[in-house]
Amino acid sequence: MASFRKGLPVTATGTSSPTDDRLSRQNLLLIGVLLVASFVVILNETVMSIAIPVLQEDLGVDPSVGQWLTTAFLLTMAVVIPLTGFLIQRAGARVLFIAAMSAFTVGTFIAFAAPGFEVLLVARVIQALGTAIMLPLLMTTVMTVVPEARRGVMMGNISVVIAVAPALGPTVSGFILDHFGWRWIFGFVGPIALVALIVGGVLVRPVGERIKTPIDYLSIPLAVLGFGGLVYGLAGIGESAEAGSSMPLWVPFTVGGLALAAFIGRQLALQGRDRALLDLRVFKSGQFSLAMGAMVVAMGTMLGTFIVVPYFAQTVLGLDPLTTGLLTLPGGLIMGLAGPLVGRIYDMYGPRVLAVPGAIIVSAAVWMLVFVSPSTSLWWLLSANALLCLGLAATFTPLMTLALGSVEPRLYSHGSAVLGTFQQVAGAAGTALFITVMTVVSTADQTAGVAEAEAISHGVQRVFTVAGCLSIALIVIVLFVRRPQAPVEFADDMSGGPLDADAVLPERV
Repeated sequence: MASFRKGLPVTATGTSSPTDDRLSRQNLLLIGVLLVASFVVILNETVMSIAIPVLQEDLGVDPSVGQWLTTAFLLTMAVVIPLTGFLIQRAGARVLFIAAMSAFTVGTFIAFAAPGFEVLLVARVIQALGTAIMLPLLMTTVMTVVPEARRGVMMGNISVVIAVAPALGPTVSGFILDHFGWRWIFGFVGPIALVALIVGGVLVRPVGERIKTPIDYLSIPLAVLGFGGLVYGLAGIGESAEAGSSMPLWVPFTVGGLALAAFIGRQLALQGRDRALLDLRVFKSGQFSLAMGAMVVAMGTMLGTFIVVPYFAQTVLGLDPLTTGLLTLPGGLIMGLAGPLVGRIYDMYGPRVLAVPGAIIVSAAVWMLVFVSPSTSLWWLLSANALLCLGLAATFTPLMTLALGSVEPRLYSHGSAVLGTFQQVAGAAGTALFITVMTVVSTADQTAGVAEAEAISHGVQRVFTVAGCLSIALIVIVLFVRRPQAPVEFADDMSGGPLDADAVLPERV
């Protein structure tokens, strides 16, 4: 954690510059357990994309109601992730890991045994509580224990978790639905989560220092209303376009916007005293801000594509759930194989040599999908998805490593929380934008007498025209990324002046 000795650079572990770039066996085991646990909980996010229609039919609920299995999950994630920076500093890695994996495991087994929709919905919320904590915890731990010279490789492994797990979700879901039924989506995940919890309970240890900072109780409801209202509004756009909405869309956006503005103002006032729930001083780094902008575009494009392409494959091409899920498998394998290699290239050459070609490949893949139609071959969709995943593999790792490597070590947990929050909001925004554009265009065409398959194809074409424009923005942003300077903490306070000798610092525990 931070040292306040005048002029002495401080590393992530709270000591002077490291002399050894090797990772201990204990730290490798620690990161390995966190990677496996994070993969399991993030995989759970996208296994539901194909399962929801089956669940709706089996449980006898309307699509607008069934969609809450996804919406409630997203809302919980959006509310909890911004709090993780504070929680990691306050509670420590081991306590949070056990709490997160316990919540996820309990939620998974409740979902497996759920007698009806209401219990299943509660189980999804409990799952989301654990999921929201795991990725920020993993990234903060990596930035704390991994020497700078090896962070690219480790962040490459994290990119496997972030991108491969969502890509493999539909494949796993399709196989399970075809052979076992929807309950076994949770039945297969539950034992793996339980093993990860037990092993992690033994191997995960405290890393870094904990800061006994008083919690600001006003910030919590502001975060809940702000981030929750924004994501609810974004999810509501897609729902409204499909089936109408019982609540005017301006309500969640207005409430969320006002609460978010108040939350930001509150954090700015508190961060000078190191009491912020989400420390926004991470944005003082220009490279962090650039990386966040690029991540928003890339993540929104990825998750929006992972929703629209399976929908198109099932409704227009008539593919079954398993075949639809297999569309994402080659791309997932590509990302898994490319992640560590991309990390090594980052460590040697920096971010631009990867991010610029990666963004161009992403753009090429998106523009391929502009040409889909009812006669599109399975191979065209598979090739476009594989190319998209290759581009994302070359983009995510340098952007994440650049972002977190650009902030001060004492702000790693808050940088991880901001990154997770932006990813969640971007995913909700991308999904809402893509579904809305597709629904509006296809509905207008069907009203004009166009056949359903052709109308949906037109909607998907328009979706990827919009995504193609966003991908060009991604290319422009990554042109400005640079290898981060090693962050150094000095005696000066981040609020802009020297530390007051009489200031009361947070208690180290």
